[in-house]
Amino acid sequence: MARVAVVGAGWAGLAAAVRAREAGHAVVLFEMAAQLGGRARSVDIDGQVLDNGQHILIGAYQRTLALMRTVGADPQALLTRLPLTLLYPDGRGLRLPPGPALPGFVRGVLACRGWTWSDRLALLAAASGWMLRGFRCDPALTVDALCRRLPPRVRALLIDPLCVAALNTPAAEASASVLLRVLRDALFSGPGAADLLLPRQPLGTLLPAPAHAWLQAAGAAVHAGSRVRQLQADGAGWRVDGAPFDAVVLACSAAEAARLVEDVAPGWSARAAALRYEPIVTVYLHCDGVRWPAPMLALQEGADAPAQFAFDHAALGGTPGVFACVVSGARPWIDRGLDATGAAVLRQTAALLPGARVLRVLAEKRATFRCTPALDRPPGQVAPRLWAAGDYTAGPYPATLEGAVRSGEAAAASLPG
Repeated sequence: MARVAVVGAGWAGLAAAVRAREAGHAVVLFEMAAQLGGRARSVDIDGQVLDNGQHILIGAYQRTLALMRTVGADPQALLTRLPLTLLYPDGRGLRLPPGPALPGFVRGVLACRGWTWSDRLALLAAASGWMLRGFRCDPALTVDALCRRLPPRVRALLIDPLCVAALNTPAAEASASVLLRVLRDALFSGPGAADLLLPRQPLGTLLPAPAHAWLQAAGAAVHAGSRVRQLQADGAGWRVDGAPFDAVVLACSAAEAARLVEDVAPGWSARAAALRYEPIVTVYLHCDGVRWPAPMLALQEGADAPAQFAFDHAALGGTPGVFACVVSGARPWIDRGLDATGAAVLRQTAALLPGARVLRVLAEKRATFRCTPALDRPPGQVAPRLWAAGDYTAGPYPATLEGAVRSGEAAAASLPG
C-alpha cells in the first residue's frame, strides 16, 4: 500500500483521506487552517458557533451521505428531510409532495399557488422537453437562454432562485447544461432524491469533526494549521515539504493547487488559476419571540433585497431567535460592503422579523467557481501519482458538497495499490 499525502481538509480532502485509509494506505492529511472543513465549516464567534454559510444538501447526495455514515455521523439524526419546497412568505411557490420526484414534480407544479394555469402548463411543457432530450443541451447555453420562453413569474419565483441556489451563479451567466444535470439527478435518482436535507447541527458536526476523529482512530496523521509550501517530483513519487510520499492528492483550493504545481504541471496550473469565483454572504439575524412554521422560506430578490432564502434555526432544532439569510451570487453586494448588505437584509425581512437586529454578516468571497457555459475545468489527474480533488475539477456538477466528496473519492480510488 502507498504512503499518501492529502493536502487540504475540506470535504474533498476528508473524503480522499477516509477512503484512502479504508483501502489500507498510510495517510498524512495537511490543512492550512486551524480547523477542518474548508468552505463548509463551523466558526466560533464570541462564544457562539455559527456556520460560515447556510449549506443545503439534497437527497441525491448519496456519496456525501455514505461518507457521513462511514465516519459515524448519522444523517437521519443530523439532517431534517423535507420535500423540495420553494415557498415564499405569502404562500406562493412550489412544494413537492413526498414520494418519487418526477410525478411529485408534476403534482407540485399543478398545485403551485400564485401561478396561473398558463404558468403551470408552460413549465411542465418546458420540463417535458428537457426530459425528452435527456436533460442535455448545447454546452454554450445559459440558463436564461434555456428558459427564455417561460413566463416571467415562473422565472422570477422558481428558475432564478433555483439556479442561484444550485450553481451560485446568476441565470444570465449560469451554465444551462449543469443545471439540467442537477435537475436530472434530483428527478431520476429515486424517491427522495429531490428532498432538501437541512442541517440540524453546525456543519462541523456533519462531517469535519467525526471524520477527524475517525482518521485519528484509524491511524492517519492529521496536521491542522500546516500549510504545504513546496511540492517536488521525487523519482516515481513526490516530496511534500521535503517528506517523501508515493502519491499526493491536492484537495486544497484551486488557487493553492495551482501554486503548488506551477513548476511540475504548468498547463494544469494555468487552467486551475484561470477559474473565477462567486461569493456567498450569510446574514445572521436575531429576533426574539418569532418562530416560523417552516424552517426555510424563499425570499423575493431585488435591487435592494439581496437574500434569496432564509432559515429559522429554532425550527431546525438550533438556537431560538436566530435566522440565517443567504445571499448567493453576491458579487454586487460584496462591492457595496458587508454593513450595507446586512442593513438591506434587515429591511428586506422587516415584516417577517419585526425588531430584528444583525447578529453577524459572514462572507465567503470564493465560495464557488463561476459555473458558466462551456467552462474549462481542470482534470482530476495532474501528473503521474498526483491528483487534484475539489468541486472545481472536471465533472458534471456545480460547486457542491457532493461534487467535492465525489472528487475526493475518485482520487482515492486512483491511488496505486
